[in-house]
Amino acid sequence: MTRPPSTPTIDIHAHLLLPEVEETVAGRPGLVEAKGLDARRNGPAALAVNGPMVGARVPKLTDVAVRLAAMDAAGVDVQLVSPSPSHYHYWAEPQLAEQVCRLTNQSTAAHCAKAPDRLHGLGLVPLQHPGLAVALLNHALDQGLAGVEISSHAPGPGSTRAVELSDPRLTRFWARAEETGALIFLHPFGCTLDERLDQWYLSNTVGQPTENAVALSHLIFSGVLDRHPGLKLIAAHGGGYLPTHIGRSDHAWRARPDARDCAREPSSYLKQLYFDSLVHDPHVLRELVRAAGPDRVLLGSDYPFDMGTEDPLGALRAADLPDADFHAIRGGNAAALLNLA
Repeated sequence: MTRPPSTPTIDIHAHLLLPEVEETVAGRPGLVEAKGLDARRNGPAALAVNGPMVGARVPKLTDVAVRLAAMDAAGVDVQLVSPSPSHYHYWAEPQLAEQVCRLTNQSTAAHCAKAPDRLHGLGLVPLQHPGLAVALLNHALDQGLAGVEISSHAPGPGSTRAVELSDPRLTRFWARAEETGALIFLHPFGCTLDERLDQWYLSNTVGQPTENAVALSHLIFSGVLDRHPGLKLIAAHGGGYLPTHIGRSDHAWRARPDARDCAREPSSYLKQLYFDSLVHDPHVLRELVRAAGPDRVLLGSDYPFDMGTEDPLGALRAADLPDADFHAIRGGNAAALLNLA
């Protein structure tokens, strides 16, 4: 494959660890309970692996020089850097949640500013407090970030209902994201199937694609994407199970009156969304490209975690796509989203 010389290779799924955020929440009410829930959902075997795995990757997650060297080794020109989802802290009360998001936004921007031609960043908003989301999206954009990262849902504040992505309380957030052209990176953290997935790392291998499918289905079936057709939302992990099983959603839309709150068949909305290429199977990647369109898939590695890939270009090549599709996914689509010349 020949490479168009003007098109950079762009990895849109790469993470950053911010120790200052963890220092801010240390000892706060709610943290112990949140960690306990995470422990139950993952199980002891996964926790025993996770600690050393993350510890060994701290330099890659914090040191810009190490990050750039890894990018060079992988043939990546530009990364879109998002905070580790462990920084969401959706348990936090409003004042602490705002502090966490502002600190995350500022620290992510500072990290990227050390290599501005190669690093672009995403911040956070407190999904559990929808009333704060617009102001903190604005704050992220004011720092020069491209947008924000969110999970698939958040616990409701206090005893209120969980905040799903279809929640009317998020209407102003979606409107502001559409108005500004901000990127919204959907990256689940945790799975509500809880202890059913607490062995064999099912909390991640099954939980992540499940959460993606549920969250995207909320956006589609509720009509959020009808009301905000210009929303720039990128789903991590190829959108989970939804793109390859969207036929069942289409059938429900046709057969069930209670599944008709969206204007069109659900499969049509895949072409309104963006997806990263991290699906770990060339056959699945080809199907994702077929279902969503080659202009809607972006290169992603999940750098530097063990459930990612150190060779995202190799994984993309394995799908044996047409040259034009390969280069669009390699960097052309992301360059357009990021407004890179």
